[in-house]
Amino acid sequence: MSQARFLCDHDLNEHIVGGVLRREPAVEFIRAREVGLENQPDSGVLEYASVHGLIVISHDVNTMPAAAYDRLAAGQKVAGLMMVRQAAPIGPVIEDLVYIWSASDAEEWEGQVVFLPI
Repeated sequence: MSQARFLCDHDLNEHIVGGVLRREPAVEFIRAREVGLENQPDSGVLEYASVHGLIVISHDVNTMPAAAYDRLAAGQKVAGLMMVRQAAPIGPVIEDLVYIWSASDAEEWEGQVVFLPI
């Protein structure tokens, strides 16, 4: 079992990342722009995340879940997808991410698409 690690989609609110890291500095967040994914389609972001065992965190509720379900239907891996609506209060989202990181294994999220806050 391995610790959950996160890939932040290019549009994720940086206040969420900052809030999680203030609460738990050991959480690993990779930003899409840091690995050249800022202009990739959702399928490319999900592919990169799957190869590297990263759970994707995104605000892109209109297209990202569909891309994840398409991958799953094609028999491809999704390391996990956590969606955050733009209007969601960030405090509970931060709490959920810290809890997910501390109390679960990355493998528990494989093939899952969930909306935060839970």
